[in-house]
Amino acid sequence: MLSTQDSPSWPGERSRREFLKNASLAAAWLALPTSWAVVGRPDLRPAKAYDAGVALTWFDFALHLVKTTPGYSPPVASRTFAYLGIGLYETLVPGMPGNRSLQGKFPNLQLPTRSGRDSHMYWPAAANAAIAAVARGLFPTTSAANLAAIDQLETSLNTASDSVSPVLVADSVSWGKDVAAAILQWSASDGGHEGYLRNFPSSYIPPQGPGLWVPTAPGFQGALQPYWGQNRTFAVSSGAECVAPDHPTFSVAVDSDFYRDAVEVYEAVNGITAEQTEIAQFWSDDPGNTATPPGHSISILNQVINAEELDLAEAAECYLKVGIAVSDAFVTCWNTKYRTNLIRPISYIRDLIDNQWTPILSTPPFPEFTSGHSVQSGAAFGVMADLFGDDYQLVDHTHDDRGLTPRVFTSFSGCAEEAAVSRLYGGIHYRPAIDLGVAQGRCVADAVERLPLRAGKRA
Repeated sequence: MLSTQDSPSWPGERSRREFLKNASLAAAWLALPTSWAVVGRPDLRPAKAYDAGVALTWFDFALHLVKTTPGYSPPVASRTFAYLGIGLYETLVPGMPGNRSLQGKFPNLQLPTRSGRDSHMYWPAAANAAIAAVARGLFPTTSAANLAAIDQLETSLNTASDSVSPVLVADSVSWGKDVAAAILQWSASDGGHEGYLRNFPSSYIPPQGPGLWVPTAPGFQGALQPYWGQNRTFAVSSGAECVAPDHPTFSVAVDSDFYRDAVEVYEAVNGITAEQTEIAQFWSDDPGNTATPPGHSISILNQVINAEELDLAEAAECYLKVGIAVSDAFVTCWNTKYRTNLIRPISYIRDLIDNQWTPILSTPPFPEFTSGHSVQSGAAFGVMADLFGDDYQLVDHTHDDRGLTPRVFTSFSGCAEEAAVSRLYGGIHYRPAIDLGVAQGRCVADAVERLPLRAGKRA
């Protein structure tokens, strides 16, 4: 569990703590203060001597990039957050005594050598340069306005006080860019490279048969990212590691478990309450209108980091773990989805129960089991529970800009459970996909917790 009590108090370093409270537009990001106070020798200070402002600013802006860049479906977005987190962590880890690089965990990741610069770095500048470079590499097709905003944000954050020498800043920027280049080169071989260009590959032909997935109303769109479950993972060994128990056997018999599960979805939608409708809409996180479900998890992490006033090193570990969690969750979930290819409730219910039935939410274009919301929520909030303790009270303001009422939680497991059951209320998942999906995500979170990030810790 992280604790800010182990970090020294540095005068003037908490001036950037409040910036996330009202920031919702690029103008707000670019208007932020652009210097960090320095006490003593800045080149000998560890990453924890600085606040998390630079990291928070970039990850908040990354939500905007996901929301406004075409092709950033939930799987693609989850991968993006993982590499942003890894880029930040690997840039700062030389200045994080007690932590170690993941290069040994990932043999194909070849990071630059530090040439004796371990203790001589201005870490905010290094982090800023690294995240900016990774963002450019991961969002090459974003709008010209967004690309310009990346440049402007990097420039606005690359300013230090007079006590930090320009040579030190330049060397730190160079280090951040070198790490980013290595991360981007490594990312290109994971199977998800340029996934935003091929969300619906024409080469995929869905299997056919009783109980198998078919395109659904209203768009009857083809299968989204059918090969994503084969991508390289980070904390788990592959997408097949965290195997979910089998769903009930497909059946059309009215006394079968499968039929009863479908009736539960049917009745949940038909008898939905005002609060359940609010929950379904709050967690829907549709691509294009929002930063997608993994972005929602990152948004909550941003709020927690801001509230806890974490330092830069602590924030880097948080972004690494949660980013890896949501990415591995989608690979694991998609591996399950396209192995089971289970029919969606709307198809089953219209065929057997009510041919006019329409769910609250539009059914997304991929197989049903397990629930992506459930797996990624179990993973992300499982990691946050490990970091901060499960009994954590928070008010989720993720959708304030959309006019949705903030949701109040007393635990991270409560967040995961509500995000998961929202898909039942929305009419797009059966209960087993929800419950078993959360457990599958928790398996991913456990794997993240076993990452050898601390000196002396083995995978």
